[in-house]
Amino acid sequence: MSYKPPYTITSKIVSLISDISQIVGEINATSKMQRDLKLRKINKIKTIRGTLAIEGNILDESVITAVLEGKKVLAPQKEGSVID
Repeated sequence: MSYKPPYTITSKIVSLISDISQIVGEINATSKMQRDLKLRKINKIKTIRGTLAIEGNILDESVITAVLEGKKVLAPQKEGSVID
């Protein structure tokens, strides 16, 4: 006994499946790239914070993030007044 599905696989169906697979692949690749970029940014911030901590600097991750984004931030009195 062989099973016969209630549909026929046509070239149109194969083409649509191919298109869907390609789009899913592109979405997965984009998602992975965005995740990798986010992880790199987090790693960079943590590395900078660790380096600053070794040097006795007490800036936290939010301040480091702001500096990396090009914003001016106020540093604690001990560190100075403005970081460019």
